[in-house]
Amino acid sequence: MLWQKPVFEMLELLKRKEVKPSEVVQAFYERFSQTEEKVRAYITPTYEQALQQAKELEGKNPEDYPLYGIPIAIKDNINVEGYPTTCASKILEGYISPYDATVIERLKKAGALIVGKTNMDEFAMGSSTEYSAFFPTKNPW
Repeated sequence: MLWQKPVFEMLELLKRKEVKPSEVVQAFYERFSQTEEKVRAYITPTYEQALQQAKELEGKNPEDYPLYGIPIAIKDNINVEGYPTTCASKILEGYISPYDATVIERLKKAGALIVGKTNMDEFAMGSSTEYSAFFPTKNPW
């Protein structure tokens, strides 16, 4: 199962073209679909967009991208252009980021694929998500 592999193994499979970036994103999406109702880790999933970006990446040379096709989830206090950034607060509900944070620019340039914005305690004031304005995240494992 691709979603269980460490990043370095996934990257080797991708660079050797044994799997495609779209297959990796699809594997993570299937796992997300099976568990998200119970776990509730994401405020804003972006798998459809990540799949589209993965397909575009497939026509490029993997050696040009240090994170070629690697899916990554971003905490909801980091701006990703065109997506909500709520910091898990009702105050920012509806805010759409007009730009990418520097870390996002660098991740995208490296070939990483953003699969969603994850839950957190409101304005990062805690570490358990029990103080998210939307819902707590539960880790059954």
